[in-house]
Formats: sequence, C-alpha cells, structure tokens
Amino acid sequence: MYKTTKLLRHGLCVAGLMFSSIFVASVSHAEQIGMEAASPNSILGMVPQAMAPYWSQSGIDVQLSLNQTLTKSLLKIAQGSLDSGIVPPPAFTALQSGNGPYTKISDKATEISGNVRGLFTIPGSYYHAITRADSGIKSWPDAKGKRIFIGPPAGAANAQIVSLIEAGGLAEGDYEAIKAPWGAATQSYQDGQFDVYVGTFGLGSQVVAELSLTNDIRILGVPDEKMVPPKGTGMQAAVIPSNTYSGQVNEDPVITWQTVMMMAANKNMSDDTAYTLTKEYIKNRLALAEANSIFKDLPTTDYFAGINAPLHPGAVRYYQEIGVEIPAELMPK
Repeated sequence: MYKTTKLLRHGLCVAGLMFSSIFVASVSHAEQIGMEAASPNSILGMVPQAMAPYWSQSGIDVQLSLNQTLTKSLLKIAQGSLDSGIVPPPAFTALQSGNGPYTKISDKATEISGNVRGLFTIPGSYYHAITRADSGIKSWPDAKGKRIFIGPPAGAANAQIVSLIEAGGLAEGDYEAIKAPWGAATQSYQDGQFDVYVGTFGLGSQVVAELSLTNDIRILGVPDEKMVPPKGTGMQAAVIPSNTYSGQVNEDPVITWQTVMMMAANKNMSDDTAYTLTKEYIKNRLALAEANSIFKDLPTTDYFAGINAPLHPGAVRYYQEIGVEIPAELMPK
C-alpha cells in the first residue's frame, strides 16, 4: 500500500470527521490511504467526505484531497503514486488506448492502465443544457449554428456532451463548440458568450436556480428513444422535473444524462482495504441518501454502471459475499 505523506492542497483533508480526540487517538494506527476527488461542493467531492467517518470507524484513515483534475488522479493511480480516486470511465478508456489527455505518453499510458482496478460506482451530476427562454431555442435542432459550451479544453466531459447533443438531434460540426474551464462557464453564459450552456450540476443546484432567477431558462433534453446513453460513455439516463427551478419554462420533464463515476484503486491495494472501502460504501449509501437529498441516486444506481476497469479482488469478495452477480468482463484476470 502506498502511503500519502505530502500535504494535501488547500488543506482539504477529510478523515475521522465528527469524532472526539479520544477516538482519533484510538485509531491513530489505522491504515492511511490517499484518495482524490472533485470540488468539495460537488456530489463527487461530497460522497467521499460523507464516507470518511464510516471508513475511519472500520480502520481506514482516508487522506482526501479535493479540487483535483480526475484525469490526472487516474494517471497517479496507474503510476502507483496514489492509492485511490474517483475516475470518469471514459478517462480509463483513453488511458488504455493512450489517447485524449494521455496522447503524449501513449505507449506508457497503455502499459500502466493494467495497474488500475475498480471498486464501486458513484452516480454524479446531471447534465443541464441551459438556454435563455427567449433565445428561440426550444430543442437541439434550433441551436444549429449557435455557440454551445461543451466543457473544459481537455477532459472526459467533451465527448459526453457531444454525445448528448447528437442524441438531441444536432450533429457535431453544426454548431460552434466553445471550450473553457468549468469555473469560468457560468459567468461566460451570463455575459452572453455562448447560447447554450451544457454543465454538470446536482439536481436542484443553487447555481442553476440563480441563473433561472436572472433570466427564465429552458433546459434541452433528448427524445425518449435516445434516453439510454451509448455504452462506455460513463452516463445513465436521468430526469429533470419541470418544476425543479423557479425560472424554468419546461412544461414537461426533461430527459437528460447523468454521469457515473468509478472509484478506482491501484492494483497493489491490499484485498482487505479494497474489501472494506467497498463494503462500507455499499452498506451506508442508503443512509447517506436519507440524510441528504443530493445523494438520492446512490442506492438506486446499478453496482457496476460506472465501472470499466477490472474489479479489485477485495471488491469481488464483497460482491460475492452479498450475492451480487458480477459481469464476466469485470472479473480480474
């Protein structure tokens, strides 16, 4: 097991939360592992924060670093410099083939992809394709020739958003694709720099709520027959109800896609540690959902929806223990 000893960025270390100093002292000899995740206010940052106390009680001290670029986290896991992290499935596909963000290390990327193992799926945010209600854009074909934000310059989101737009009925090349960092996208939309803002948000997001107060919004969706995303894109079907945001003009529920992520680990993680991480998450995901509505999709998402790396043997042991059938392609060789 790899020990994480350097200071975590921004001081965002989450381990043994809500426990007394006496309890912390009692688990001082717990195994420490490094884990990376997304921004602290995103679902993908909030889940490992919420899980840290459960893992701590089971003897695993998770040193959590937030605000990370998840494609880079995957590379660290594959290289053996990080124990675990939340990973977009398309990023793992890119690592295996040595393309996308890993093009410059193509041969090496393909080789080290064999060091990655899956543990469990975490459902992420919903794609919201937002346009002003008075823009004249009522469906994706209406956005032909328009400027559409499709995510950061590099990352798994680009391909996902392009697939979503295509499913909605607008072919790639029929619009001006705008790429920019996530952090600048909301303000850029408000400044009128693009016509459709495709972002990832939790259902009922405060950011989207505030946008809908400034100007009424319409959220573009995909037709019923396209509700199932293409296999391997790291997404699943989801619905945004018509009354989710006060300024939302959609009269009917919007069918969209939701990201699903893989909690990945280095293959050299001990079987017991992988077993415990997986067991505690599966056991407690209903409790998390009952405590916070933003986690409502945790207990209903398929066990393996976001996993495309071979499972870690420790995770396999837990799934077999609870009688869950494992897809043959996910069994470790």
